[in-house]
Amino acid sequence: MINLYNYLTKKKEVFKSIKPRQAGFYACGPTVYNYAHIGNLRTYIFEDILKRALEYGGYRVKHVMNITDVEDKIIRDSRKAGKNIFDFVKPYEKAFFEDLKKLNIEKAWKYPKATRHIKEMIKIIAALLKKGLAYEAEGSIYFDISKFKSYGALSGLKNRELSAEGGPATGWKAGARVDVDEYEKASAEDFVLWKAAKAGEPAWSAPFGKGRPGWHIECSAMSMKYLGETFDVHAGAVDLIFPHHENEIAQSKGATGKSFAKYFIEGEHLLVNGEKMSKSLGNVYNLRDIEAKNFNPLAFRYLILTAHYRSKLNFTWESLQAAQNALENLKNIFAATKNNAKKSKISEKDFRKYKKEFLTFINDDLDMPRAVALLWEIIKTDKISAKTKYNLILDFDKILGLNLSKIRIKNIPLIIAKLANEREIYRKEKKFAEADKLRKKIESLGWLVEDTSAGYKLKRD
Repeated sequence: MINLYNYLTKKKEVFKSIKPRQAGFYACGPTVYNYAHIGNLRTYIFEDILKRALEYGGYRVKHVMNITDVEDKIIRDSRKAGKNIFDFVKPYEKAFFEDLKKLNIEKAWKYPKATRHIKEMIKIIAALLKKGLAYEAEGSIYFDISKFKSYGALSGLKNRELSAEGGPATGWKAGARVDVDEYEKASAEDFVLWKAAKAGEPAWSAPFGKGRPGWHIECSAMSMKYLGETFDVHAGAVDLIFPHHENEIAQSKGATGKSFAKYFIEGEHLLVNGEKMSKSLGNVYNLRDIEAKNFNPLAFRYLILTAHYRSKLNFTWESLQAAQNALENLKNIFAATKNNAKKSKISEKDFRKYKKEFLTFINDDLDMPRAVALLWEIIKTDKISAKTKYNLILDFDKILGLNLSKIRIKNIPLIIAKLANEREIYRKEKKFAEADKLRKKIESLGWLVEDTSAGYKLKRD
């Protein structure tokens, strides 16, 4: 049984799906006004690991990830580019799917687009108006958070003052409204569901007036259409907890009277050189920036595996280099193991033992750092057969997603690969005398080690 930290209840819980052995899984996808940055990509990799872990545990996962193709930033930037929103978003949407492929992220079941689900959004807004949970002001429709008693349950706002007189802790006042899609994290205000039509902006007809949807209503409409009014998992990044996920809960439960998602699983921030990414600091990177420096996209995936998804991870070019070196070493040793596996037999006892340990880490809220450490422990041990080792690594990679099954066999003896890996560890620890001894030993066995920016390479002398 997999245990996951549920941000709704603020504790780890045994995952119990609504339908036996099926899991409805909604993940907040990209707003396609630019390339996904590496912070976004960390979230998508974490969501992929979560999905793979559920599948590994025997669940059939219905995974839905939205594409936000109408929103404030898209309208702003499409105007600057002199394009309509549909033409403007196309290259970024294409790039998003290219990124997923390079990072070996499994495809979702559905990728619904916001602009194709306006009818579903209008239906939810109409239900909220009918129930008195929404109101009209200056042609726009707003959600009245004072009428939704459990508002703030996810983000913790409910523990602060939230009354008709307003609460100083939140800055909320009766009648205060916010029109923009994203706003201050400490601000609790009535949020916009439907924005009155403005000149030069895309607009759709609705019973309550021509306009366009607010950002928050988009996810409610798309998730409930494909997964039902109540589903299992809603995942995203911690910066979406408030206001986005909080508002999704309010408008969805407000419209249906039913619970929205059972589990909210949220991934932590990716820092760059110890700081948040921002244009002013010039530290906003995307996958193209990584590839331009000759890094394998899967090295970035490996880096993400080295930190728990609920812990901040500090990205540096040095840490990415270390991840690339480790990945190259892993591939070399795995290729050698694959070659040797043909001549050995699997031990079912050893296989079950290590798989059980691996599952212990996975089922403990996706503890990937410990899972990766176990992988290296298996690689280094001489106590199990090459065939057992090979099968274990392939099995683990169903969750790790490093695409190891696609590695071509290299005719590198396992002993050479292991010595080269030990030498690489010494080099990282700046123990150059020990590293040089291993280099000479490798040479005495008829092989040469060539150090490159992507890790070491082995070739026959």
